[in-house]
Amino acid sequence: MMNEATLSANFLSLFQSMHSEPMTEKDYADRLAKIITDHIKTAEVQAGIDVKTTGSAAAQTGTTTGTGKLL
Repeated sequence: MMNEATLSANFLSLFQSMHSEPMTEKDYADRLAKIITDHIKTAEVQAGIDVKTTGSAAAQTGTTTGTGKLL
């Protein structure tokens, strides 16, 4: 599950490291992008999205009909 405190701590760590080690704008952008991407990957999709199916009981196929929500 996405955690705001963890994201904030990771940003703070990056900002603090900027003072102690040389970092190009590209390095900063890459590290910031990784923090954000890693954070988003912790998200979970809400269970219970409506689904429309076709086929036999043994071979169902279908698509969601509702909108998912990241938790």
